[in-house]
Amino acid sequence: MSRTESGIPIEPVYGPGDLAGWDPAVALGEPGGFPYTRGIHPGMYTSRPWTVRQYAGFGTAAESNARYRQLIAAGGTGLSVAFDLPTQMGHDSDAPLARGEVGRVGVAVDSIEDVRALFDGIPLDRVSTSMTINAPAAVLLLLYQLVAEERGVPGALLTGTVQNDVLKEYIARGTYIFPPAPSLRLTAETLRHCRSELPRFNAISVSGYHMAEAGASPVQEVAFTLANAVAYVRTALAAGLDADAFGPRLSFFFVARTTLLEEVAKFRAARRIWARTMSEEFGARDPRSLMLRFHTQTAGVQLTAQQPELNLVRVTVQALAAVLGGTQSLHTNSFDEAIALPTEKAARLALRTQQVLAHETDVPLTVDPFAGSYAVERMTDDLEAAALELMRRVEDRGGAVAAIEAGFQKAEIERNAYRIARETDSGERVVVGVNRFALDREEPYAPLRVDPQTEARQRAALVRLRAERDGAAVAAALGGLRRAAAGTADVLPPMKEALRARATVGEVCGVLREVWGTYRPVDADG
Repeated sequence: MSRTESGIPIEPVYGPGDLAGWDPAVALGEPGGFPYTRGIHPGMYTSRPWTVRQYAGFGTAAESNARYRQLIAAGGTGLSVAFDLPTQMGHDSDAPLARGEVGRVGVAVDSIEDVRALFDGIPLDRVSTSMTINAPAAVLLLLYQLVAEERGVPGALLTGTVQNDVLKEYIARGTYIFPPAPSLRLTAETLRHCRSELPRFNAISVSGYHMAEAGASPVQEVAFTLANAVAYVRTALAAGLDADAFGPRLSFFFVARTTLLEEVAKFRAARRIWARTMSEEFGARDPRSLMLRFHTQTAGVQLTAQQPELNLVRVTVQALAAVLGGTQSLHTNSFDEAIALPTEKAARLALRTQQVLAHETDVPLTVDPFAGSYAVERMTDDLEAAALELMRRVEDRGGAVAAIEAGFQKAEIERNAYRIARETDSGERVVVGVNRFALDREEPYAPLRVDPQTEARQRAALVRLRAERDGAAVAAALGGLRRAAAGTADVLPPMKEALRARATVGEVCGVLREVWGTYRPVDADG
């Protein structure tokens, strides 16, 4: 018998018997109505297109700015910023640990000067900006707000998302800085800050994407993502926030794989679980608090360096799964990302893939076209049940944070990744161009190369910055941040003043490291 990516059996034929006792009024509701299985808006894409958002960033802020302008000119409706590893880890470009990594997998951002250059000429009041940044999320969000204020754009007009999901970093990516407790404190304070100063900005995007890229199955992706979201909601409630005060600005981030039917079922099941969780566990009453709003990125882990043009087909199928599943915004990977950073042409082709789906197919013309399908409804129910069972296992371990500290989620994902690797190596899992239909000789490909002088330029810019700024003002502002972090006061106001005085990302994160310490993971075996 065939099975889904999550190991759930797939029948060769589905019929009415597979939905015995199934009540569409309970399982589906209406589009835009509880439990939001069919989508969070009544008309979905018939009245509200998804945001065409391309993830980009490399080298210096000026180089990334040029790519953003190209994407906007090509019809992109939202930006998604990729930061380099030093920035993600809260280190300046001239830190010893940054050597060799500056600008390589994203843009290098050290201070407000870089953010000014990054968004030069881009109308921040008209473009939605997503920032894939986690441990230093508050720092980058405040820098973005400061630059907008300099241009006369009030926070009330800024739209976008800051990822700010550090729990999945402990599970899957490793770009954490602080231990869980102060990290969650920073998350709650960022939620509060956005509510008061950036009301249209999503203060967190709870991410299953990176867990999926690390090998999580669709069931694991949903279960661990929603378990993390539950931990964030509990943290916010404990900080004195009301569920309906921040619930409407929670957002999510999922992957879209080539297994189209299970992916559609996954998105529908996730919406249903979240609506019931917010309503039944947390007592949310605002319908917007019950809506699982999510961004989707096509599956980078499924792209191959062999016959890279095949990735155009994979990305198209993945994007179609996201749209059929009801995503609110979408990034389509470039076909050459398994080799290097995308070239300009490859990035434009990825953008055009979304535009073909939006304007040349009939998919956006009706809401949830799979509703009532024997196969998809059964798969939705099966995936929901499996995800709820896995969420219960997380709860049995004391919740997401305690399970993370015990290594539970990481071990579960690693087991699944090992299974996938074995199936691929044996040929049981077919990867076209890799273990079947391979070529004897691959065609040459010229990838995008990051300028090797990027690091030197960033280091020189930091030298100038530190020489030109008011050192006493920076020291005083960092002192205020240190006192707030050591006590119970909100750290974002003094952090904003430090950044305004041109303190660097590394200096701000360094103060928090001194006070809060850094996280040291524990193996699953204890």
